[in-house]
Amino acid sequence: MTDFATIRKEFPILDQRIHGHPLVYLDSAATAQKPQCVIDAEAEFYRTINAGVHRGAHELAARSTMAFEEARAKMARLVGANATEGGEEIVVTSGATAGLNLLATAFGNASLGRGGAAAKRFALKPGDEIVVSKAEHHSVLLPFQELAARTGAILKWFDLDDEGRIRSDSADEVITERTRIVAVTHVGNTTGAITDIAPIIRRAHEVGAVFVLDACQSVPHLKVDFHALDVDFAAWSAHKMYGPTGVGFLYGRRDLLEALPPANFGGSMVELAWMDQEAQYMEPPARFEAGTQPVAQVVAAGVAADWLMNIGMERLEAHEKTLTDELLKLGDIEGVRILGPRDNEHRIGTVAFEVDGVHPHDVGQFIDAQGIAIRVGHHCAQPVHRHFGVYASNRASSGVYNAVEDAQALVEAVKQVRPFFGVK
Repeated sequence: MTDFATIRKEFPILDQRIHGHPLVYLDSAATAQKPQCVIDAEAEFYRTINAGVHRGAHELAARSTMAFEEARAKMARLVGANATEGGEEIVVTSGATAGLNLLATAFGNASLGRGGAAAKRFALKPGDEIVVSKAEHHSVLLPFQELAARTGAILKWFDLDDEGRIRSDSADEVITERTRIVAVTHVGNTTGAITDIAPIIRRAHEVGAVFVLDACQSVPHLKVDFHALDVDFAAWSAHKMYGPTGVGFLYGRRDLLEALPPANFGGSMVELAWMDQEAQYMEPPARFEAGTQPVAQVVAAGVAADWLMNIGMERLEAHEKTLTDELLKLGDIEGVRILGPRDNEHRIGTVAFEVDGVHPHDVGQFIDAQGIAIRVGHHCAQPVHRHFGVYASNRASSGVYNAVEDAQALVEAVKQVRPFFGVK
């Protein structure tokens, strides 16, 4: 049985006091803390094998390349992607935002006729439709909103129900024969709600649309299998799954990656270049990895993937479900409203809330004074906040290192907010 109290001891940053209180970190949806093995892996890379990958004949370059590709394969195994040939369905990016922008740019390039006949499946023209949802992080909404503006496509979206869940039951109406791209979140970064993506994917493929999944909040918390889910593309960030900052990953079905034109250009992504004719680009994933890669961070992210798989994602889900039970007690406090599902079904331990009569930033500062770290603001998801009739909120989000006592400490602190500010 997994001992989560022992796991907590693997995180050196948590062994400190904030404003005189033991640190309670409940902001993992923004960025997760790093276990010592991940910290050590990045430092060890720099100490022992630091070199460029895929571009040197010396021994350090060979070792660095091997470590880099082994990490890619580990990430592929974590998400149920093709792990042969070093993870042939996993593209290294600088984060989920970069991965989603890569896709939007590549689709735009295909719309300009780049990539030849194979890329025509991604091309957009005026009147075509791109579908997102009101629950999206701005890193999903804005790249595809801009793609629609550049190509003349029409941006459409799924509405949300009262709990902030994406209305998957409207897939047959929202997604039409003119839909070319559907991009939605797997788990809402504000509501914590797990999207019922199956009917959306089914309908998208029924009309020949490409389905893109924002997996930032699912990969660190749920057991995912992109092949089983039948998604076409998915993006996520290492720093939310206990890995380093500055690195993320883009999954793509192998046949789709082979047809997709590149989005960034430079070294190590081209087979042949001439002065007077179009370059010949490399096969995926190299085609999408121009320039120097964040090699040390990728290697450490592979260690994080291994570390999660060793814990067991099913065990992690069960642990966080217990934490969510406690966090949802925030909704029992007078004057506190949860923005998202009130029950603990089909959600993760990310709970946004508003305190009546107290500005979220004041709430956040009061909570911080108790040594508890939570998120304040609109969480890069303004449309979902407007759906709930607010402009900002407070958000608590759990991780593998949290204990029930952490959630209880937050609930007790929030109980004191309105009395402290004199709100009746």
